[in-house]
Amino acid sequence: MGSLAIFGIENDLLNLVANLFILFLVVVYVALVVWTYSDARRRISDPLLVGCATVAAFIPFFGAIVYLILRPPEFLEDARERELEMAAAEARLHELNALACPNCRNHIERDYLRCPSCHQGLKQPCANCAKALAPDWRLCPYCEHQVGQPVQRRRARAATTATGQTAAPRSSQPRTAATRAATERSESSSAAASRSAARQADRGEAPASPGPLTARQPTTESDAPRRPRPSSAG
Repeated sequence: MGSLAIFGIENDLLNLVANLFILFLVVVYVALVVWTYSDARRRISDPLLVGCATVAAFIPFFGAIVYLILRPPEFLEDARERELEMAAAEARLHELNALACPNCRNHIERDYLRCPSCHQGLKQPCANCAKALAPDWRLCPYCEHQVGQPVQRRRARAATTATGQTAAPRSSQPRTAATRAATERSESSSAAASRSAARQADRGEAPASPGPLTARQPTTESDAPRRPRPSSAG
């Protein structure tokens, strides 16, 4: 029994070459179908479109060529990575814009209340702890104070107590100054009395006694006591 003649070729060698060529085409056709399915899964997120591309690939060679022309330009993983990079770039840009003055675009810190370059108001301080608050905050995260609410009474009492304690030493300062002035005056009077007593001692005068006189001083000869005269022996 002779070999099957393809395209009317009776030569065995040519017939073998024709058979191998047909086998090669079949293998390429199957590979194109498999490649179209796997490539569509990595590029298309919709399962229905993946199935349509696979069915179109069953058209020998022509379906794979059409898919190759119409397929998406990038893989799904690349698209997700690109979206993540764009989101990171937007977050970085937003952070840079948040740390820049909206008026002069100079660099500022997060806790700045005003821009040091153009004096533009940036944030409002907390009425309770004076920390910088963002415009959209309704609660202070540092002291849990409600924005727009009055300050707690215990804060006011503490401030009143501190004010009273501070004012007490101030009120006692005039008294201390008056006491010092009186002490200086007494010391100056004592020094003056000492100098007067020293001058009297230099002149030979007896210093005046502050106490009362205990005996009367003789002022005339009649008041002085008489001494007895000595008798003369004849």
